[in-house]
Amino acid sequence: MSADIFNNLFVLEMANNHLGSVERGLRIISEYAQVVRFNSVTATIKLQFRDVETFIHKNHRNRDDIRYIKKTRDTRLSRAEYAILVEAVRENGCLTSATPFDEASVELCQELDLDIIKIASSDINDWFLIEKVADTRKPVSFSTGGSSQKSIDEIVKFFTSRGIPIAVNHCVSIYPTEDNQLELNQLDYLRNRYPGVTVGLSSHEYHSWDASMFIAYAKGARTFERHIDIDSDGVSVSAYNSLPHQIDGWFKAFRKAKEMCGGSAQDRRSIPDTEVKYLDALVRGVYAKRNLEPGYVLNHSSMKEDFYLAIPLLKGQLSCREIMNGEIISAPILKDEPLSIDKIESPYSKNSQLKKLISNRGI
Repeated sequence: MSADIFNNLFVLEMANNHLGSVERGLRIISEYAQVVRFNSVTATIKLQFRDVETFIHKNHRNRDDIRYIKKTRDTRLSRAEYAILVEAVRENGCLTSATPFDEASVELCQELDLDIIKIASSDINDWFLIEKVADTRKPVSFSTGGSSQKSIDEIVKFFTSRGIPIAVNHCVSIYPTEDNQLELNQLDYLRNRYPGVTVGLSSHEYHSWDASMFIAYAKGARTFERHIDIDSDGVSVSAYNSLPHQIDGWFKAFRKAKEMCGGSAQDRRSIPDTEVKYLDALVRGVYAKRNLEPGYVLNHSSMKEDFYLAIPLLKGQLSCREIMNGEIISAPILKDEPLSIDKIESPYSKNSQLKKLISNRGI
């Protein structure tokens, strides 16, 4: 699959917000898929897979004093239940993805034929898991979190050398993240360090759903990830989670950022006719200071004695941009008359396209 899968891709991280309930998971998928369709964006609703039997040691499986173990156990779903959620994501027009936290869960990703696999920032050095993911040959994204530069370099090299499409997401693993902790300049750093690799932003800030999008898109981020939830079942929504109306605003901020940034950053932009006409109206035209006879040769040394510049620029008149040494007057020009393209021999008068452009501009 092409690396283009990550271009302008939104990752909606459900995590364990289904709370172990297929019904709640289906509601989350349905609500967010509607927001995705309404905004005509490309998105994946991402799950988290854990094989509880192997992920948690049997001697610690029932411990409630370790929050991560209790949460993993309480939100457990069977393979068949995960399959129901994945199929719902697919049927609702979104790409399918998951973060597997163990090798058995990677096998589930393959069994369910997911489009994308995410490697959690906590697993960026788990080479047993990473090699298992690579065996699937599926596109891979990962978040940098608090990883070392060496660790990021190694995982990027590992997947790119195998021709596996990847996305590297700048991420600050603080939940929630304050605005002054976002470190969005890291996007520039990652883009410069890994040219040709899609760079994205996985964020957990909660004060704004547009500011970081504007900045990140302008800095070249092209995939974006946020945690999602719904306000139901009497469950408190964490500050770093987004609700449907906030994701709607996030998508709209993306559209606005894309609109404002415009086209390519590698080529000069196409200049619209309206802008050309506006600037042409501000350019000074060339006028004669005295009567000039045919055969007069323009020379820079005497230009100020024989011509002056003023607005408005008239149709067919040479402007300050076209007057040059060696041009020859071909017809009489009276004092204060414009220097016309029809009364001069120059490269502009001999080129039909340039002559037409000068003849049609101005007032």
